[in-house]
Amino acid sequence: MKKIYDSAETALEGLLEDGMLIAAGGFGLCGIPELLIDALVESGVKDITIASNNCGVDGFGLGKLLDTKQIKKMMSSYVGENAEFMRQYLSGELELEFNPQGTLAERMRAGGCGIPGFYTKTGVGTVIAEGKDHKDFNGETYIMEEGIFADLSIVKAWKADETGNLIFRKTARNFNPPAAMCGKVCVVEVEEIVPTGSLDPDHIHLPGIYVHRIIQGEHEKRIEQRTVRTA
Repeated sequence: MKKIYDSAETALEGLLEDGMLIAAGGFGLCGIPELLIDALVESGVKDITIASNNCGVDGFGLGKLLDTKQIKKMMSSYVGENAEFMRQYLSGELELEFNPQGTLAERMRAGGCGIPGFYTKTGVGTVIAEGKDHKDFNGETYIMEEGIFADLSIVKAWKADETGNLIFRKTARNFNPPAAMCGKVCVVEVEEIVPTGSLDPDHIHLPGIYVHRIIQGEHEKRIEQRTVRTA
């Protein structure tokens, strides 16, 4: 099965449709699949729901899809870095489903493992719990969260071999493994593709069984907020 594609556009060919649910890796601007995001912008796909920790920043990352009004709904943990996000949400143009960060990661992981739902204490007694099933275990109340089963996953890794085994680099791993797991189809962009068998099995972070398509490309690695001290 061919997994390596020439570009982000060809890797997404035949996978996109209006109204789909996409899981995207990344945390802030760290480990985001920027080439695949650009390809989504160019595709014109619309009314999409994106499950991702945040929505990039103004004009970069997932923020580009806000600028083109292609996102209908975000399932996120943090949205404070994006003025356009705030404007669209407050004006009623954008739907938002807030998730505690650990809950969002576990919802993705659960979907990737075929688990339809799980109970957690996080969010009990808050607006997060409204409308959700409550159950007591050993005298403690928990709420049920549903696993995320995305139509498509887009993620960023450091290295891949030709069969799709992935290695992530340091904190850029973040949401990428669970996001990759929960998609019916997973497309990955990497900095380097190496021959099959050249990766130490003990160093592989995500096995190739979860990965369907791979592209290699250059990445900007932008710093979200640069802070320096005065002399």
